Amino acid sequence: MKNNYTHIIPNCILLFALSILTTIAVVPAAFAQSETMHNGFEHTYAPPDHPIVLHAARLLDIESGKIISPGEVLIRGDKIAEVGSSVTHPADAQTIDLGDTTLMPGMIDAHVHLFLHPGNEGMQTVDESAPERTITATLNARADLMAGFTAERDMGTEGAGSADTAVRNAINLGEIPGPRLRLSGNAISILGGHEDAVGFNPAQHVLGNADYANTIDEIVETIREQHKEGSDFVKMYETGRDVLRDGKFISQYQYTEAQLAAGVQEAARLGTKVGVHCNGEPGALYAAQAGVESIDHATYLSDETMRIMREKDIPAVPTFTVFEYFADHAPSPAAAASEHAVLDFKAQQFKRQIAAGIPFAVGSDVGPFMHGTQTRELVLMAQYGMKPLAVLQADMLEGAKVLMWQGQIGDLKPGYFADIVAVPGNPLEDISVVTRVSFVMKGGVIYKQ
Repeated sequence: MKNNYTHIIPNCILLFALSILTTIAVVPAAFAQSETMHNGFEHTYAPPDHPIVLHAARLLDIESGKIISPGEVLIRGDKIAEVGSSVTHPADAQTIDLGDTTLMPGMIDAHVHLFLHPGNEGMQTVDESAPERTITATLNARADLMAGFTAERDMGTEGAGSADTAVRNAINLGEIPGPRLRLSGNAISILGGHEDAVGFNPAQHVLGNADYANTIDEIVETIREQHKEGSDFVKMYETGRDVLRDGKFISQYQYTEAQLAAGVQEAARLGTKVGVHCNGEPGALYAAQAGVESIDHATYLSDETMRIMREKDIPAVPTFTVFEYFADHAPSPAAAASEHAVLDFKAQQFKRQIAAGIPFAVGSDVGPFMHGTQTRELVLMAQYGMKPLAVLQADMLEGAKVLMWQGQIGDLKPGYFADIVAVPGNPLEDISVVTRVSFVMKGGVIYKQ
């Protein structure tokens, strides 16, 4: 999302140092193992050799929507071995009693921007170097993990190219803490479109925050280049210049159905999918017809678009939190009124989308607002009309599908990765408890307790 709000940019170097100290403090020595080396770096984050049994007052069976009481999970290595009200307690197991909490799968944010921070998004690429922004991304990845997000889809570095590849690989190698990541590198947009550097002195040749692709051939070439540099899905901007005027939502599309379909086809050839930034019509219809993986923001969807989304199981990703943030941090009363009007319209349309029965995934668009605070998205989705269980299922079950990790994450089942969080109380009765995560495990490694 583009914004024009100015905030103080954090001192990344100081935060990085503080982050390292804090990480050392929160990860118990038993879990800070250094068994292998890669390029001279020790792998700090690796699961222990012994089994772990987690015990809590409750456990959420996300698929059935039932609470098991008490709840236990047996973890061996990075995978779940048993789940139930009582599991096997091996003689060499470490038992951790988490008290009056609910165990549930790690949360999934299907729309994040690790390379963004609060401030003038359009100028971050101009003012900050790629190395500086990469340090920021590592800090943001850690903050999101500590908030309970064990998997995320990074929807564009916004001008930092394929730098997210290095962040993902470092996380996968156990060198830094962070969620499992699907990433796109830069997003793809048209010349003069969303995230292009429009309005600057042309003689300065200011770089845009997306990769340009104006034709089908250029779309295919750009996807191939991004894949070569490490991307594992494709992000395309389908709309720009979205305006609410006299109660009507006006959205300018960027790609035709045929162009989007070419992107979907090329992504499929590479074994991956396309997610689109898309606020309204007719772009949303073109995206649904092309068979994209998700329609992100989805402020306004026509009846025909929603019919196709149901038919093709294409989820909307509302991203309420970033709209709320822009409305609450607008630079003037007039801008605030305009932003709040869009948020109110979006909330009304969300109820219509729920009634239409389309699928949803949970994505916050975190980056323009502070990383580690995006559990607010689940609260807002419930506030605007979804049942808490439906929100949690959208987050975990649909999120796992969107991230192409279905059957591996998003549920507490034997054979799944041990991505587990604990929250106080019962999230089915009060979904706001997800904002107070007290325990985080990813892949059998405890990061927060």
